Amino acid sequence: MTQATVQALQGLRDLSMVKWYVIPLLAIVFYIYTKEIRDARKTGNWNAVFAGLAIFGVDFFNETWNGWVMVLSGRSAFWTAPGDTALRTMVGWNIEIMFMFLILGIIYYHTLSDSMKEKILGIPEKWFWAIGYSVFCVFVECLLNIGNHLVWEYSFWKLSFGGVWLIFLIGYFHFFCAAILVISLKSMKNKILTLGIIYAVPVLMNLIAFGILGWNY
Repeated sequence: MTQATVQALQGLRDLSMVKWYVIPLLAIVFYIYTKEIRDARKTGNWNAVFAGLAIFGVDFFNETWNGWVMVLSGRSAFWTAPGDTALRTMVGWNIEIMFMFLILGIIYYHTLSDSMKEKILGIPEKWFWAIGYSVFCVFVECLLNIGNHLVWEYSFWKLSFGGVWLIFLIGYFHFFCAAILVISLKSMKNKILTLGIIYAVPVLMNLIAFGILGWNY
């Protein structure tokens, strides 16, 4: 295994690593969701909450298959996050990343107009902002990679033209595609069902990995 992988496995899900700043960050996330749920109960529009949960759910799936890559390769995941953190939850995931993705979908939703039918530069705004936020996230990820906070091991997942496009498509853009799918569905039942599927896949994968196969990532 690479040095970054070994380092990322150290202290994995070790609660003694938890730092006090996690508490106010958790309170902020709770406040945001509590306010959105309160507004949704008044208006009947749950799309902000659903967008937040959709993006976090796809990130959960991404981090799960990334952990599977580490175990099956015996070398490294596509990305590892071996640096300092208040709690490392998987080899490429930590509590700070989780908090960010929990609210990213809400930020994205509130960027859209009420009708969600506007266009920007001739592009439907939901797709314009999906591309824009994905580009910004890739930019931030590149900075984290340069600072060795996020380590990339494989040649096709590197700071290069081809690698950046792959990170854009697999690392972020499909997160927003999932949010668009959920908020575009007409019935509440279909929205909830779609979210259920998004979460069921990584939950099942992790149950198999941890409970049956005894993997650790």
